Amino acid sequence: MWILSGKEISSRLLLGTAQYPSLQIMQDAIRESCTNVVTVSLRRQISAENAGRNFWDYIKSLNCHVLPNTAGCRNAEDAVTTAEMAREIFHTNWIKLEVIGDDYNLQPDPFGLVKAAEMLVKKGFEVFPYCTDDFVLCQRLLDAGCKILMPWAAPIGSGKGILNPYALETLRARLPDATLIIDAGIGKPSHAAQAMEMGFDAVLLNTAVSLAKNPPKMAAAFRDAVRAGRAGYEAGIMQERNMAQPSTPVIDTPFWHLQEAGK
Repeated sequence: MWILSGKEISSRLLLGTAQYPSLQIMQDAIRESCTNVVTVSLRRQISAENAGRNFWDYIKSLNCHVLPNTAGCRNAEDAVTTAEMAREIFHTNWIKLEVIGDDYNLQPDPFGLVKAAEMLVKKGFEVFPYCTDDFVLCQRLLDAGCKILMPWAAPIGSGKGILNPYALETLRARLPDATLIIDAGIGKPSHAAQAMEMGFDAVLLNTAVSLAKNPPKMAAAFRDAVRAGRAGYEAGIMQERNMAQPSTPVIDTPFWHLQEAGK
């Protein structure tokens, strides 16, 4: 168990709900992932009346914490309005804050992001801002009242994995008390394991599961990768070396010779 914004969470894998082949496959994948938190977008989910009702019914049946997001918003004011709507619909003060500044790589607008975060914190929201790995931006978001940050590994949906390990390692080292969740760019279970081995608190992903040939099986693979990465981090990852070092003793007599001599 770990604590996320005052709630006990058993899984460090958070999962999105978009782009699945069917609602049933989405539900199966989420269950296989063992996640406790799913993120949903008010702007991008199914909008048809009956389909929309079915979608919300499936989400409710999962008994997960819902993390609404402001995907599709391009300025602070729209993001705040969407967040307020989400709070009314889902009865939660959690909000994954997205303010997109570029259409090519869907990079967050840092200025709009900080502005929206300040406004939402004042309105009583627990803000999960989707941001880049820029340390100064992350510090400004913390100064605005955010306790949780969601830096990207790579652009949304790219599947490129961790493009800038140095920047993310710097964030983890410089912000030891902040909850840091890697969000966006994760494409393989090994990417998720790497993020967890670096000491990040959790991983949020969507496309790598929803567009897989077998989403439930891929969700299970990410589930296991996140667990393995976290276990490795807690056990203590060995430091890399520039030179080889033998793993067996080379001084004096090997231990098995000593055992034979004692017979």
